[in-house]
Amino acid sequence: MSTNGRSTALTPSEAEPAHELHERQLLVGRDLRTEEMVLNIGPQHPATHGVLRVVIKTDGEIVRALQPHVGNLHRCAEKIGESVPYYQWVPYVDRMDYLAAMCNEHVACMAIEQLGDIQIPERAEYIRVIVAEVQRILSHLMAIGVYGLDLGAFTPFLHQFRERERGMDLLDHISGGRLLYHYVRIGGVKRDLSRDWLDELDAFLAAVEKRLPEYNLLLMENRIFQERTCGIGVIDRDTAVRWGVTGPGLRAAGVDWDLRRDAPYSVYDRFDFDVPHGESGIAGVLGDCFQRHWIRAKEVEQSVRIVRQALAQMPEGPVMANLPKSFRPAAGEVYVRGENPRGELACYFVSEGKDTAYRCRCRGPSYSNIAVITEVAEGVLIADLVALIGSMDIVLGEVDR
Repeated sequence: MSTNGRSTALTPSEAEPAHELHERQLLVGRDLRTEEMVLNIGPQHPATHGVLRVVIKTDGEIVRALQPHVGNLHRCAEKIGESVPYYQWVPYVDRMDYLAAMCNEHVACMAIEQLGDIQIPERAEYIRVIVAEVQRILSHLMAIGVYGLDLGAFTPFLHQFRERERGMDLLDHISGGRLLYHYVRIGGVKRDLSRDWLDELDAFLAAVEKRLPEYNLLLMENRIFQERTCGIGVIDRDTAVRWGVTGPGLRAAGVDWDLRRDAPYSVYDRFDFDVPHGESGIAGVLGDCFQRHWIRAKEVEQSVRIVRQALAQMPEGPVMANLPKSFRPAAGEVYVRGENPRGELACYFVSEGKDTAYRCRCRGPSYSNIAVITEVAEGVLIADLVALIGSMDIVLGEVDR
């Protein structure tokens, strides 16, 4: 060392250890490099919510690039729609978003009925809304419970399945199926609702209203859950619109848009309900994982509200229109969309006057909702990627339709 121009020797305690000095000398003049690692998450990983393969490029624990690979579940639903009569195609839409089968049938039948200029009975319209909103409640209960499971919270999953099973029994009683129903038919619905069924529905709605604060206490008010979701996977308004994100993912970004209110179909224009959308006054930030979860919890409340109004307003009468034995809509095309639990589902048909469609095309919300993570996931931790994918609530049957 030099002090005021004079050299002084380092004491042994101040000297650099010999082994550290040797390592430093070896590294002089060399460039230190780290290599990125490419990993596969899925297609068998439970956190991908189906046969989804996500290829990620990581730098340590940080995701630098991501590419979803879809198609493992492809079943040619649209091509089948061009190969079988219209009424035979309706059961296939159940298998796209199999957690929202009633909603799928509703949109598909509306499209075919509009193509064929079919007027359905008013009571059937109300029944369709009732079963679609019950299906939305069950879908969101699944999303809320499984999302907690993704993040390590097992107890809420068990609690929410208690009410979900009760609701699935309701749909089973009127359709004969627990997951795939074929209850909504071209021209109306399969059968009317009995008095006993309506009483059980009322008890189910009361149970959901009673238990929902408990679900929120277990998850949304849990500090660990908030730390895992608040500020994570933020999808801003512009990104959501640019990628075609719809449903809770769009509304969590602050976009106040819901087809049931803003482009009403069926009899939704007769009901009074709110459209929850992202707010700055709650935990998290606009468009993050927490607010997407919050939107679904609030939508359960609104679905209960809609069902109660539909029950109060539902008129008496038939539940199926008189249809010709051979259904051959006139030549033309139609595009019909509806608000499903995961976003906007749309059906597009082109008819040449035959009993089968010349062109059948579906717009599935999960496809756009999973595509956006390509941009959003850059820079997140691998552990937070699980939170991001789970918050999108995708169903691969719809992505790979």
